[in-house]
Amino acid sequence: FLERAGVSVHGRVLDAGCGGGGMPLSLADHAHAVIGIDPINRFGDAGVKLAQERGLSDKLHFLQADGMKLPFASGSFDLVLSHAVIEHVGDAPLYLRECRRVMAPGARLFLSTAPYLSFAGAHLPRLKIQIPLHLIAGRWIAFRTFRLLARYAPWTLKEPAHENSFIRDARNGIWKHDDLLELVTVTRLRGQIAAAGLRIVREELHMTSTVRRLPARLGRFLGQSSLTRDALISNMEYVLESVN
Repeated sequence: FLERAGVSVHGRVLDAGCGGGGMPLSLADHAHAVIGIDPINRFGDAGVKLAQERGLSDKLHFLQADGMKLPFASGSFDLVLSHAVIEHVGDAPLYLRECRRVMAPGARLFLSTAPYLSFAGAHLPRLKIQIPLHLIAGRWIAFRTFRLLARYAPWTLKEPAHENSFIRDARNGIWKHDDLLELVTVTRLRGQIAAAGLRIVREELHMTSTVRRLPARLGRFLGQSSLTRDALISNMEYVLESVN
């Protein structure tokens, strides 16, 4: 997706919310150095071990750190990545300002996320029967309903058990909590980007399969309205640069 977005991987790269560490590992061969940070040590020793096995220990590093208080000097990175992160941070404007602060002159920030009202669910499981429960009943009710289904009726969910954290946690007796903290919309995110001193170089709004099945004219019409646009978008991708 970075290649599709026209983003060159080079120099020093920061993954500002790397989760299990998969993206830093995939980029390490193409950059001078890659650092992955996450507030929760989800990568544990796995990322470090894989880096050693692939002979990348000298250029690939993982740190437990807060994206809203990055432990790096200003202008440290040539590329900053934020893949499905901003919806999970407590202060999205601060997070964006921190990403901008550590960008070197000419650096790019690649950001991807999804509207919280998306038909695709925004980090919620999907029912085998295509019903946007979070749009009908609200996210609070939908989340708790999915949590119960994952525990007592996992066959009602579309994703395979090994790909569904709701089901995995339910099987282990863990009640998953909703970690969606930022209610992303296209309009809101554009405003936050501008307020953080960033400029949009490229914006791609990927529509859900539901829209792709509609007549082209109707799909374009619905996508132009802010009332329906967010619900019809499955993913948003941005390439950003610093204004100054």
